[in-house]
Amino acid sequence: MDYEEFADEKCQSLMQIQEEFREKFGIDRYELWHYDAELELLRLYNDDQDQLFLKYIPIGTFSLKSETWMWSWYNEYAAEPSKENLLVIKDFGIKNDYHKLVEGTFSADEFDCWEFAAICFDKLDGIGVYRLTTEKLHSYLLVNKILEDDAVEVIKYRQQKVNCEAHGYSRDAFVCQHLNLEQSKGFEEAFDTYRGMQLDEDDDFQAWCSECEKVRLQSDGWNDESEEFAKIKLICEDCYFELKSFNSK
Repeated sequence: MDYEEFADEKCQSLMQIQEEFREKFGIDRYELWHYDAELELLRLYNDDQDQLFLKYIPIGTFSLKSETWMWSWYNEYAAEPSKENLLVIKDFGIKNDYHKLVEGTFSADEFDCWEFAAICFDKLDGIGVYRLTTEKLHSYLLVNKILEDDAVEVIKYRQQKVNCEAHGYSRDAFVCQHLNLEQSKGFEEAFDTYRGMQLDEDDDFQAWCSECEKVRLQSDGWNDESEEFAKIKLICEDCYFELKSFNSK
């Protein structure tokens, strides 16, 4: 069987299972998401009382800008330990001369991505597929387990995150005292960010307003004077991107 026939067969099989998966767990009704790569834990939620925790295996990512696919086993920045499980797919591709399953990264389209997800679902244990969507990437995850609130991974997740009154548990972020959702004050960042991006171990989401930027430049960087003016405070990642959207207008 050539690759096109094989991939189409697996896609047709996944479509029915995927519909049952979405309906059974109400996947589509959650408006927000957050994931922890090291714990391989995906949190879908509307608030702290309405949420779902899922364990996953990373399949790969699709760049919306370059229109390229990258398998998770090839991505050196992917922190998930189970990305090595995807080498089973690579070995299968080598045996069957399916080049798209062997190359680490290459030009693709979104239909290709769902084919890859369907093949992984067929070859690895899973109960469904979830696609995370950001401004720059689509990340495809093979969901293999639904976790209860008292699961070890969920407890660890909560211990490592900021507990925000509005959004529940999320990654921490830091902003100046002036940023708010009432009056746009400009938005300066330590580096360009997007929701859901993976951060290096020593990095944090950090932002400040235009006035803080003036003081920072006048003070030759961050020091006692500029930090006193900014009065940086801790917030959650979701609050951070709400502030970014509003203050970047």
